[in-house]
Amino acid sequence: PGRMEAISKEASRVRRLKHLSVRTEKTYLAWIARCLAFTSPLEPLALTEEHLKHFLSYLAVERKVSAATQKQAFNALLFLYRNILAREIIGLESVIPSRRPRRLPVVLTKEELRQVFHHLSGTNRLIAAVIYGGGLRLEECLCLRVKDVDFARNCLVIRAGKGDKDRETVLPERVADELKRHLVRVHALHDWDRRRALAGVWIPGALARKYTGAGKEWSWFWVFPSSKLSIEPDSGIVRRYHLYPSTLQKAFHQAVAKAGLAKRATVHTLRHSFATHLVEKGYDIRTIQELLGHADVSTTMIYT
Repeated sequence: PGRMEAISKEASRVRRLKHLSVRTEKTYLAWIARCLAFTSPLEPLALTEEHLKHFLSYLAVERKVSAATQKQAFNALLFLYRNILAREIIGLESVIPSRRPRRLPVVLTKEELRQVFHHLSGTNRLIAAVIYGGGLRLEECLCLRVKDVDFARNCLVIRAGKGDKDRETVLPERVADELKRHLVRVHALHDWDRRRALAGVWIPGALARKYTGAGKEWSWFWVFPSSKLSIEPDSGIVRRYHLYPSTLQKAFHQAVAKAGLAKRATVHTLRHSFATHLVEKGYDIRTIQELLGHADVSTTMIYT
C-alpha cells in the first residue's frame, strides 16, 4: 500500500505535466498494481526486464488477454519506469504476444439504423446522428466545441483525434438544421453559467495560458455539455464538462434491444456503418480514410 501511494502521487504529478487524462492515469496505476502484486514481494526498483517479460507473457498465455489489453499493460509499465523510476527498460521483444484477431466490423443496414434511431430521442438521437453522419468516434463527438462546427461548409473539425491529429469530416445537411436548434438551447446554458460567474470550460493547459479567459467564450463551449457541474480533480474548480460517454452508450444499447436486432451493435457501430455505406456508394477509399482519420489505408480497406 505504501509504495503504491508514493507511485500514485508521482504518477499524478507526471500526468499533469504531460497533459494526460485522469482516465489514463487510473488505467496505468491499475496495471502497475497488478504487476507489483504478480512480482511481490520484489520492490519496483528490483524488477528486471525478465520479471516484466514474465508478467506480460503471463497475460497472453495464462490470462489470454487481447493484443490491445497486453499493449495497454506494456505502456503502463513503460510509464512507470521512464517517468516515475527514471529507468529505461529494453529487451522486451521476446515477450509472447497476444494473438491479434482479424475480425470484420459489425455494420448496420440503413433499415436497421432507422429502427435504432426510432428508439432514440433528444440529445442522444442527435449525437448518434452526428456520429453516423460524419464517421466520428464517440469521444471525438463529445469533445466538439462550438467553433468546430462549420455550418457554411457543412463540416466538422475534429481536434486532437486518435494519434493527436486534427481532421475535417462531413456534417450532413439533414443533421445541420437539428444541430442549429440544439445550439440555441446550449447558448442559453452558456449564458446561465456566465451569469453565475462559473469557471470557464476546460481548455488544454498550454492554450489556457495563451488565451486567458477563452474558457468563458461561447466559441469554446461544448456542443454537447453536461446538465450537471463537475469538480476538476486536480484544482477542485467547479466547471461544466461535456456529456459522459456512458450516457449515450446506455441509451444506444437499449435502442438496439428495443429494435429487436440480433447484432451486437454499439455506438462505434455507427462509425463502421458510415464507412461501409460510403464504400457501397462507390466513394474513393482514400477519401474515406481521410474522413475516418486512419493513419494507414490498410485499416480502411477492411470495409471493402
